[in-house]
This record gives sequence, C-alpha cells and structure tokens, in this order.
Amino acid sequence: MRAEFLAILSSIGWAADSILIRRGSQSSNIFGAAFLSYFVTTLCLWFYITLFSSLHLLWSSATIYFVLSGLLQPLLARILYYVGIQRLGVSRAGPLRGTGPLFAVIVAVIFLNERPNYFVYGGTILTVAGAWLILMRMREEGEWRPFDAVFPLGAALIAAVSQSLRRTGLLMLGNPFIGATITNSTSLIVYLISLLVLGKIHLIRLHRASLPYFGSAAFISAGSQILVFVALSRGEVSVMVPLFNTTPFFSVLFTTIFLRDLERVTSRVVIGAVIMVGGVIFIANH
Repeated sequence: MRAEFLAILSSIGWAADSILIRRGSQSSNIFGAAFLSYFVTTLCLWFYITLFSSLHLLWSSATIYFVLSGLLQPLLARILYYVGIQRLGVSRAGPLRGTGPLFAVIVAVIFLNERPNYFVYGGTILTVAGAWLILMRMREEGEWRPFDAVFPLGAALIAAVSQSLRRTGLLMLGNPFIGATITNSTSLIVYLISLLVLGKIHLIRLHRASLPYFGSAAFISAGSQILVFVALSRGEVSVMVPLFNTTPFFSVLFTTIFLRDLERVTSRVVIGAVIMVGGVIFIANH
C-alpha cells in the first residue's frame, strides 16, 4: 500500500478525533482526553510488539530519536491542539494546525538533506494557502484572538520537528511499530510525571457524558498514530507531512456534517478546503 494513501487515511482519522474531542470537551476537559488517548495507543502498541516484534529492538541506537520525538509529539503537540479546539473550534484550529507542511519542508531540507521537487513545494504552498484562507473567516467575523492561535500553530511547529526525528529513527531501525511504541510510551510517562510534580493529577477527569466521545477518539487516534509511523517508514518527510496535514479539509467536512449546532462553516472555508485538496494532488503526484 502506497505511503501517500496511508498518510491521507491517517489525516481522516485525526479529523474524526477532533470532532469527537470537540463533542466530549463540552462536559469535560482536555487533560482526560489526552490521558486516554496516550494510554490506549500505548497499550495497543505494546500488545502488538509483544506478539509480533522482537523486544530487543527497543534498545537500538534509534531509540533516542523516538524518545525525543515523544517529548514533542504526541505529548505537547496533541495537548496544544486540543486546547486550540476548545478555544477556537475544529474548523478554526484545524487550518492553523495545517500550517505544519511549511515547517516540515524547512526542517526536512535543513536537517535531513531531503530535496523535494517542484510538485512538493507547490503542493505545500497550496496546502498552507488553503489553511490561511479558512483562517481569514475569523477576522471577518471579529473573532480573531492572536493568543488563542498560538496553541494550534505551536502544535504545527512541534509536530514538524517531531516528524523529522521519527523519520531519522526509522531510517536507522525500519520498524514503525517499535518506533511508535517508544514515542507514545515516552509521552504517557512524561505526561503523568508532569501532572504529579505540578500537583495537577486531579485534572484527569472523565465524566460519563464525555467518555463515549473520548474513548472512541482514543482508539481512532491510536490507529492514526500507527498509520503515521508506517507512512513515514515508506516515504520522505517533506512528502508525508503535507499529506498528514490535509486533516483540516476533512475537519471542515466533518464539522459541516456533525457539528452544525456548535460551528458554522462558510463558503470561504469550503474554498480553502478545495485549495488544500489541490495541494494534496500536487504532492501525491510528485
């Protein structure tokens, strides 16, 4: 199966995750959602590698790259994005999170010596342009709050750096499931330790009304996370990450269908989403 298809499939999963988080956050906070997401993903991965992989690979020379990646994403990137969803909504936070391709191409070229062709650059520009076109609706409606935008933008930057670290580790190891296990285990452990040290462990609350949404989101994000690693193991960062960031297109689509009572999607948002699809076509035909 082509890496491009796996990358797009993962972006669909992340969009569904965003919708579920938005619904669940109406009766709970994002700390519980983040914990459940990390825990379910880590549990599934450990179950898989125990049955089908060699555990000695956990101590390879590539481990440090996966650990460093786990300190950034999903740990920081997912929390920042979830906060952005709470403050801005899915149709707004998603496009800002979609600026990741710009950061990813820069990081891949500088640190991984990758040389994307003009199709990749053109697709990346279209993807980012579409994201910002969607974002412009905030200014028109008088809802622009610069500080709120820091959260999804920060998630985009952190994710781009993390993807490059993962790619480096996968080039050394070549086993995406081992890499995903180390990364997610790191995020879960550091997340819990941080809350314990700060005395904020009580923030992990899962109300009955939000559990179906957060629980479903956890399993979907687990599958999407695995797809990310498999895609990175088969393709270049500068190609895969822009495809991962087509999530805003699917977020807008799902918002229109499932969040009509919470968010309004304008024609500008739709046009921006179409432009992003054009970017995907450019990248997929590199």
